[in-house]
Amino acid sequence: MEKYDKWYHPYNIDEKYSKRVAYFSMEFGIHQALKTYSGGLGFLAGSHMHSAYDLKQNMIGIGMLWKYGYYDQDRNEDQTMHPVFRKKFYTFLEDSGITVKVLVNNHPVTVKALVLKPEIFGTAPMYFLTTDIPENDYLGRTITRMLYDPEPATRVAQSIILGIGGAKVVEALGGADIYHMNEGHALPLAFKLLSDYEDVNEVKKRLVFTTHTPEKAGNEEHDIHMLDRMSFFNNTTLEEARTITGMHGHMFNYTLAALRMSKVANGVSQLHGEVARQMWYDNEGVCEIQAITNAQNVPFWMDETMKQALANNDDAALVNRKKEMKKQLFDLVADQTGKLFKPDVLTVVWARRFAAYKRPDLILRDVERFLELINRHDMPVQVIWAGKPYPFDHGAISVFNRLVKLADRKPNIAVLTGYEIELSRKLKQGADVWLNTPRRPREASGTSGMTAAMNGAINFSVLDGWLPEFARHGENSFVLPIVDLSLPDEVQDETDYQNLMHILEHEIIPTYYHDKEKWLRIKKQSMQDVLPQFGADRMASEYYELLYSYEFEKVGAEFV
Repeated sequence: MEKYDKWYHPYNIDEKYSKRVAYFSMEFGIHQALKTYSGGLGFLAGSHMHSAYDLKQNMIGIGMLWKYGYYDQDRNEDQTMHPVFRKKFYTFLEDSGITVKVLVNNHPVTVKALVLKPEIFGTAPMYFLTTDIPENDYLGRTITRMLYDPEPATRVAQSIILGIGGAKVVEALGGADIYHMNEGHALPLAFKLLSDYEDVNEVKKRLVFTTHTPEKAGNEEHDIHMLDRMSFFNNTTLEEARTITGMHGHMFNYTLAALRMSKVANGVSQLHGEVARQMWYDNEGVCEIQAITNAQNVPFWMDETMKQALANNDDAALVNRKKEMKKQLFDLVADQTGKLFKPDVLTVVWARRFAAYKRPDLILRDVERFLELINRHDMPVQVIWAGKPYPFDHGAISVFNRLVKLADRKPNIAVLTGYEIELSRKLKQGADVWLNTPRRPREASGTSGMTAAMNGAINFSVLDGWLPEFARHGENSFVLPIVDLSLPDEVQDETDYQNLMHILEHEIIPTYYHDKEKWLRIKKQSMQDVLPQFGADRMASEYYELLYSYEFEKVGAEFV
């Protein structure tokens, strides 16, 4: 292989996947050692890169190299959460030999691309962009300091580096047939392509877009004049940008602009596809929004022994391996908290990014009832929470700390820190029940339950995201009845809480302790049903079939 100045794959491309695709994402969860992700979006993008490698697809990944990662989740003296920012260094990333110049705030910034070779972690070739190099001044070097910087101007600069800098790196590699924006963070890419092709229809032929969230905070918007001053629109004037995107107001919405500059887009579950169409189709000029349900890479996430036991219909091996995996998780619980959990006790895990709509403390609306439930001598329960709040989301951190205080000196409640890939893996492997409590329909997909099911954890969930495509109550999971969305949030929360406790008290706990045969049957059905439909090979194939090969019909600019 000559220096990394050509589009390179260490395998023969499968003909079905021959289109050259550059996949842009602000975060990638590839391996525990590479701190370039915060949560589900990164885990999803990482699984996509793993499956692109497994399927021999003609794809590369374009991401950011964060000097401090997202953050390290440490503890204060009283065990509450303390965000720490530590510099990261990776010997396995190599200099690609590619540097490009990007204008940020009309100031030239040099961007270096480091390559993650496919054979390191089993991914498509990936290029990680950094501005933390001697050629840049102090401000330039801080752009790639941390994922999701709280400073709005820095966030905009990060999008410019990913979108325009990433496009220039792809250009140096020989170009791509399709540019895939995983969320709207890389939107300046669209304006770089516009500068290159001078026709929005030529941009649309090449650009596809995945929207991941119905949450307002997840659909980024900024003052359009600030974006213009910061060179967000590349060589496109403000008036041209307004005409092309239809943004004639004060604020500029990344998602809406992406939907107007792409040939096709997708939501990340069938339900989210419906929600996204309801959200955006009233806006003139948006592209078709399809649905491609998220999935997770099976070789990366599924325990091989469990997989073989399931394939061989070896119930004893399945049960024994689950006990072993619970013991491995409980060793970690003991190390972090000093508590010795018991492998024969029902273990419920709530673990994901901490955010208000995910309701991590829903089960605690009546603390006395909760404590009475988990402390029954004949049918005890162990509960584990884990997850990273956004380090500047003080409400989410407050909930996390409340859980820490609740767990103090209680032998069967644990709150773990460091929710990254390896802890996520151990929690999914060690859980008996994977609890998921978002306020429906605000969880676009929620992939953690997929990897939990792969490892013999039974989903107990609100029927949101991917679950309507999978869950059958009492057969492969336990599901809360759907609440009336017209009710106030407080009423929805109370209804979900009462249903949650009723199912725990009358179905889940008694089945685990008194009907082992049924429990094993549900567990096995869950493992069988999650594969192959929710394996990332299916997802990666559908992107080629439904998005990258989508036939674009030329339209004119509509927002003069």
